[in-house]
Amino acid sequence: MRKKWVGYAFISPWLIGFTVFVAGPFLLSIYFSFTRYDVVSPPVWVGLANYRKLFFDDPLFWKSLGITFKYALVAVPVGIAAGLGLALLLNLEIRGISVYRTIFYIPSIVPVVATSVVFVWILNPQIGLVNGLLRVFGIVGPAWLQDTTWAFWSLVFMSLWAVGGGMIIYLAGLKDVPMTLYEAAIIDGAGPLQRTWHVTLPMITPVIFFNLIMGVIGSFQYFTQAYIMTMGGPEDSTHFYALYLFNRAWRYLDMGYASAMAWILFVVVMFFTILIFRTHKRWVHYGN
Repeated sequence: MRKKWVGYAFISPWLIGFTVFVAGPFLLSIYFSFTRYDVVSPPVWVGLANYRKLFFDDPLFWKSLGITFKYALVAVPVGIAAGLGLALLLNLEIRGISVYRTIFYIPSIVPVVATSVVFVWILNPQIGLVNGLLRVFGIVGPAWLQDTTWAFWSLVFMSLWAVGGGMIIYLAGLKDVPMTLYEAAIIDGAGPLQRTWHVTLPMITPVIFFNLIMGVIGSFQYFTQAYIMTMGGPEDSTHFYALYLFNRAWRYLDMGYASAMAWILFVVVMFFTILIFRTHKRWVHYGN
């Protein structure tokens, strides 16, 4: 018994921090979502008014949710494909391969704020690197972040900058594929593409499944890049849900409304996470 309490004493800083800064606000936000609360005044109970306004009187809510859905639908599959493709290339045993792995991994550990600031310059329509390269070939590049057509796709393009994090996970999964399976496939006459399709991909589906779950959750929380690079513009074309939630909470101090938005986001993320979990038995192979 004494050893148990000694253990609790050692983890008490984490338990206190979790209770005060995570579990407590999490539960309080349920109550705040049914109130009108501006931080400086006591919360006033309004029942379902916040949710009613969100669903029926707030077009920006639906627009921001649609933009976030679109980003998840596009950026997550593209990121998975790019990360997996890089991992397959960097799994080759050639001279200096560790250097190449390091080069492709480094961008994923650069702080997001720093990356966003750099990309603001890279995508600058007058002095940016991208338009400068296009001018070499006689192409007039668009005003990437200031154009309603291109702003969203610029953020999708930027998301590929950090695929090195997923690449490392895929690379670890590739190293875990038994060589005996490849040897058996070679004996059966399978070529490189056939071995990749019928051996490599099925054996790393657990890794793909993990990155898919994390990618979907992360895409619904997409905030920092849009906040720094576009502030939701132009014309709300990059007004992601998390950015709108942040503005309602800290720009307008509408904490009750923001709490309702947060709980809707929680339900949406849980729905898609459960949906993916319900389908994984059909395509994820665990080797047994």
